Amino acid sequence: MARFTLPRDIYFGPGAIQELRNLKGHKKAFIVTGGHSMRRTGFLQKLEDVLKGAGLQTRIYEGVEPDPSIERVYDGAKAMREFGPDVIVAIGGGSPMDAAKAMWVFYEYPDKTFDDIKGPFTMPKLRQKAIFVGIPSTSGTASEVTAFSVITDYSTGIKYPLADFEVTPDIAVLDTDIPLTMPQTLTAHTGMDALTHAIEAYVASARSEFSDALALKAISDIFDNILDSYHGDKEARGRMHIAQCMAGMAFSNALLGISHSLAHKTGAVFHIPHGCCNAILLPFVIQYNSRVCMERYAQIARSVSLPGTTDKQLTDSLVEAVRTLNRKLSIKPTYRENGVSEEDFKAHEQAIAENAVKDPCTASNPRKTDAENMRKVLACAYYGEDVTF
Repeated sequence: MARFTLPRDIYFGPGAIQELRNLKGHKKAFIVTGGHSMRRTGFLQKLEDVLKGAGLQTRIYEGVEPDPSIERVYDGAKAMREFGPDVIVAIGGGSPMDAAKAMWVFYEYPDKTFDDIKGPFTMPKLRQKAIFVGIPSTSGTASEVTAFSVITDYSTGIKYPLADFEVTPDIAVLDTDIPLTMPQTLTAHTGMDALTHAIEAYVASARSEFSDALALKAISDIFDNILDSYHGDKEARGRMHIAQCMAGMAFSNALLGISHSLAHKTGAVFHIPHGCCNAILLPFVIQYNSRVCMERYAQIARSVSLPGTTDKQLTDSLVEAVRTLNRKLSIKPTYRENGVSEEDFKAHEQAIAENAVKDPCTASNPRKTDAENMRKVLACAYYGEDVTF
């Protein structure tokens, strides 16, 4: 038996945040956000006004870092227990939403430890105290609709993707006014993260007819809009916000692959943004996986009208199309060109490969792998050499 899980309600479009005025029957809302962007752009105040207009008392928890730590999660959960909310609202990029999801677990279960929940699908039943609302400001992570939360253990330098349908939000609000404030580089990185989500979901071992439909639509819309969005087109920016959500619904259920396994581990070690890591890795992972699912990549290429007649030609066209997008988005194509020294790479490549094999995303990769092959893929992404094994 398979399962497909989504938020109960998804509100989308310009001004969608106003729909939270209908959030009746609740008393307290705990708002989690990142640095200062949501306050600076006025959306944090707008959210608080909407919630107060619905009769809720609010408390704001600010300062979630780009790669939220276990310590940040524990601190936020402590603040939640002091306030006692029955609604948790996360607004911002993937980091505050991911952090708030993990805080939610420890708010409801203060005796749990991080080790208790870091294994896939090991979380206790939530919604004993609060429901969860996700409001994304970026168009990439789709944490507002997914069963994932990525938390970093800085003592080991490992990012843990927590995975459980319990942390799938109850409500997602895709207010397309918010991503208009994204800077250009963030637009590029989050857009390529979304494309990686959709492509990996389409070839993942847990895919289904439901996830396939969402993944293909997301891929098509991203190819159509990512460059215009990058250059500031308002309509394209809004369409990307919806497309990344569809990609999120696809991968939350179909799961992902080793682009994400390696992105989690390299991002934590080399301190390169997650979306940028995925953009670097995706062409090489497509080449590696094509040994077992070339026809799936060919279907993707056909769906976006790439050239080729054979599955091999179409897959090669997809690899080249991703590389072309990276170039037009000013994303450098290798880890070396993104500032990782060869000395630093050599010092960490084996540990990264071994930890990536243990990453939950590896289990759903279409081609089985081990630490040595993972290391080889990583080396190709460092030096810019095609994967031929």
